[in-house]
Amino acid sequence: MVLVSAAGVLGLRALVARYERSVAQERLLDEAARQRRTAVSGPLNYLIIGSDLRANDPEGGQRADTIVIAHVPAGLGQAYLVSIPRDLRVEIPGYGTDKINAAFAYGRAPLLSAAVTGLTGVNFDGAAIIDFSGFQHVVDLLGGVTMCVDTPTRSIHTGRVFTAGCHQMSGAIALDYARQRYDLPAGDFDRQRHHQQLLKAILAKASGSGLATNPLKLDQLIRAVGSSLTVDTNGVPLQDLIFAMRGLRAGDLVGLQVPAHAETIGGTSYALLDDPAPDLFAAVSNAEVAAWATANPKWINKL
Repeated sequence: MVLVSAAGVLGLRALVARYERSVAQERLLDEAARQRRTAVSGPLNYLIIGSDLRANDPEGGQRADTIVIAHVPAGLGQAYLVSIPRDLRVEIPGYGTDKINAAFAYGRAPLLSAAVTGLTGVNFDGAAIIDFSGFQHVVDLLGGVTMCVDTPTRSIHTGRVFTAGCHQMSGAIALDYARQRYDLPAGDFDRQRHHQQLLKAILAKASGSGLATNPLKLDQLIRAVGSSLTVDTNGVPLQDLIFAMRGLRAGDLVGLQVPAHAETIGGTSYALLDDPAPDLFAAVSNAEVAAWATANPKWINKL
C-alpha cells in the first residue's frame, strides 16, 4: 500500500498492475472462516500468517511463526494488529487439542483460519501469508529499519547481542531480533510485539524512503514484496484493495496483545486465554476494537 502511494513516477495503475502480477493468489481461508462480502468497505478483518513457507520446502511440515488478526475499522484510516499466541491451546478441527500454530502444519492456511475462527468467532475478509525470511531483502532494499530494543538480549540463533536503545538494523539483524523470545521478560508475548514493531518499522521506512523519485528501487521493492506474499482477497480485485487502503501509514498501526498467560500442562508449555480475551474477540467481530483498547490499555503494545 505504501509502494502504491509513492508511485509518482510509474503511475498508480501501471504500478498496481505490476504488483498484482508479482503476488501469488490462493484460497487461504476455510469457507467457515470466510466473510461473505466482496466490497472494500470497513470494518474489515484480515488473517496474516508469518511463515517461511515460500522460501523453504513448500511440501514440508511447518508451523506458523506469527498469527495476526488485522482489524481495519470503518473509514479505513487505522489498523489494529491483534497477535494470537502461537502456543495457544485450542481445539483444531479434526485433530483435537494442540497449539494453534500446529494447525498450519496439519492443514496449511485453511485449517489455521478455521481454528482461529473457532476460537475467536471472527470471520475474515481476506488472508495473507508473509514470508518473513523474504522480507530480509525488502528491509535491505529500504536501507535497513530502525528497531528499538528495550531489553538487552542475546540471539539463540546467531549469538548476536542486542543492546538497549534504538538501532538501524539490516534485514537479517532485524528478523533475528524479532524472532527472539528466550530471556525476555514476557517471553513469546515480547516476540509478538517485536513482530508488530518490525512491520511498523518497514511501513515507516517505506513511507519516507523517496520511492517516488527512484523508479528502479520502487520496481525492485515491488518484486521483493510480491515474492514474499501469498494472498486471498476474498474475490476482491487486489488493485481495489490496495487503492482503498493506500493511505495507511506507520502511525496508523496499533498493536494489541491477546490477554493470555503461559502454563505447562502435561510437560508441554501452552498459552491459555485470560478473561479479557473473549471481550477482545467480540470487539473485533462487532467493530468495537477502539473502545476495547481504550478500556484495556494494559494490552496495547508499545511499538
